Amino acid sequence: MARVHLAVLGQHPMFAKLAAGQGISLLGSAISSVALPLTAIIVLHASALEMGVLSALATLPHLLFGLFAGTLVDRVPRRSILIVTDLGRGLLLGAIPLLALRHGLRMADLYAVAFLVGTMTTVFDTAMTSVVPGLVGAEHLMQANGVVALSGSIAKTVGPTLGGALVELVTAPLAIACDALSFLVSALFTFGVRGTTQAARPLEFNLRDIWADTTAGWRLLLGQPVLTALAASATVGAVAGSMQGAILPLYFVRDLHLSAFAIGAAVTVSGVAAVAGALCAPGAGHRFGPGPAYILGQGAAALGGLVLALARAPLVAAAPFLIAGEALLGLGPSLYGTAQRSIRQASVPDVLLGRVNATWRFFVFGAQPLGALVGGGIAGALGLRSVMALGSLGLLAACLWSLRSALRTLRELPTRPA
Repeated sequence: MARVHLAVLGQHPMFAKLAAGQGISLLGSAISSVALPLTAIIVLHASALEMGVLSALATLPHLLFGLFAGTLVDRVPRRSILIVTDLGRGLLLGAIPLLALRHGLRMADLYAVAFLVGTMTTVFDTAMTSVVPGLVGAEHLMQANGVVALSGSIAKTVGPTLGGALVELVTAPLAIACDALSFLVSALFTFGVRGTTQAARPLEFNLRDIWADTTAGWRLLLGQPVLTALAASATVGAVAGSMQGAILPLYFVRDLHLSAFAIGAAVTVSGVAAVAGALCAPGAGHRFGPGPAYILGQGAAALGGLVLALARAPLVAAAPFLIAGEALLGLGPSLYGTAQRSIRQASVPDVLLGRVNATWRFFVFGAQPLGALVGGGIAGALGLRSVMALGSLGLLAACLWSLRSALRTLRELPTRPA
């Protein structure tokens, strides 16, 4: 399995550079996945509602700007977009440790950084997903997306433990400085990438043209049965998953009484499983079909949240549930993420890929702020454990939706349109 990933990197050196840069930035972001919420909880004593708002602001840009990001990605050189957004995110995150050292950090600062970094991430991820098919070709999409998933999985394996250790050694705000540096390194790698050009189209701020561009991606995503089912099930799953994600750090700290290092170690289990899932994902897609692989991943993620909801303090009693739950939460996204990206990329011509990817992110990632706010609100009324259980039920509903759609019988990737 590892040979497949190494082969696609050797055959496509420009993709290898891009993947290396993103892998480094993902490691930094995995550190921040522990350090940023702990900055809010430990340093600023955030409430459950404030944690929900923080999580919502990080994903709100997908809803506000997601559709227009596709127009930008299809009209502006995608390599330039990747470099500029990497540099911008590095500078923004670097402001957090600087403010903390001056004892001037407030929740409003975390809100602003989360929103602005989320805006740049919306544009970056749309461009990144649109660049990959041109670098590797249609025949290597599953393998290339497996590499992307593997990079994220390795980052999730190493990053949270490293983040937890850094929080205890140098405080949570200073740990975020590692994430800021990783984005600057990623920009340097991307600077050396060539071959990301797309059809030349002038960037004109004509509202009629922009609206026509935006709706073209919308119509294509909602005009094909497979893509429609994919978007619908993923959107339902995103709402449910973000309900859990927004309160998971609080659940670990306040219900299970885990230390920062224990939290990092628990999340690392998810990373190990995600690595295994990323290595298996291309093979699973070819053996069972990309549609069934997507459904299998959704089911694993749903079960993971239910298992975590069963955990009880102290750590000795919670450990089996933490290990099993985090393993399922790591395995599931690697399987369904690789499959859904490959299905989208293979179903859409390059000239529309940016807009279709942006429309996808509008639905799927734009739904996450709603889930985060709902999760934070329910946690205040019913408790953190209830949110974990309800989120898993939502993920199961998304899985059932997929089972009743054309995804169940999708055994091969579509032939990419010219």
